[in-house]
Amino acid sequence: MTKTVPLFEGIDTIIIRVKKIEKSKLWYKDKLEFKTIWEDIKLKLVVLDTGGKTSLTIWQTDKEIIVDKETSAYPIFGVKDANLIKEKLTINEVKVDNIITDDHTKYFRFYDPDGNIFEVCEVVE
Repeated sequence: MTKTVPLFEGIDTIIIRVKKIEKSKLWYKDKLEFKTIWEDIKLKLVVLDTGGKTSLTIWQTDKEIIVDKETSAYPIFGVKDANLIKEKLTINEVKVDNIITDDHTKYFRFYDPDGNIFEVCEVVE
């Protein structure tokens, strides 16, 4: 019997395009408390530890960053307490939307200085 091996081992990193790498690096470290895993000054990118298995890579671009709430892909961060995280992000002066609650989740979106979308989601038991 042949054992089936999956093609992938999960998502390694998610790339987020930014306009100014140094400014963005400080924002992600100060506002979201991410730590730098690796950076390449020549390529203008920084890999950040998100606290889980998947890292976040911010990468400078000279092109226009176009974000659309209806069509853009974005990462969702799992949390134990969405209210607490929203409060902390608000204190850190991060732009956040209102919390939405349904039968199974409590979630909200927030944005980096370039308008990139992120979401926080708490699974309600």
